[in-house]
Amino acid sequence: MMRIRGLLTAGLVAALWCGGALARDLVSAADPEAVLTVAKGFGSAELQTDSVGDPRIRGRMFGVIYLVTFYGCDDGKDCKDILFYAGWEQPGLTLEDVNRWNRDKRFGKAYIDDEGDAVLEFAVNLNYGVTPRNLEDTFDWWGVVLREFREEML
Repeated sequence: MMRIRGLLTAGLVAALWCGGALARDLVSAADPEAVLTVAKGFGSAELQTDSVGDPRIRGRMFGVIYLVTFYGCDDGKDCKDILFYAGWEQPGLTLEDVNRWNRDKRFGKAYIDDEGDAVLEFAVNLNYGVTPRNLEDTFDWWGVVLREFREEML
């Protein structure tokens, strides 16, 4: 019986220790440099600051310029989520086209802005962090969405 308790205790300690190690390896919107590092794995990217002092990443994937804006920030720090954004001057895109995209596609919300430009967004909650691999997969999905939107809608 003592041996079983010892093994259970050792297992619990190991699980808690590994959990702490994993928590240190998470990427969140509170660390824009870590998000930038992932972004650079998918093309050029640079960290900027937006008009209200929050971080923003300007990147390029497949020839398309995009932004990653940070939301839920407290004075430009401790941000909670990110929003991928790309826009195109595209007067030929119709509301029917956009509605079809939004109905048929799982990722990437499209709309026509006040100036008649096509906009594509992809909101991502990073509050409490995700693994680097998860964020890499998110950037990969953003690339898929960008390519499909450009090929099917523009």
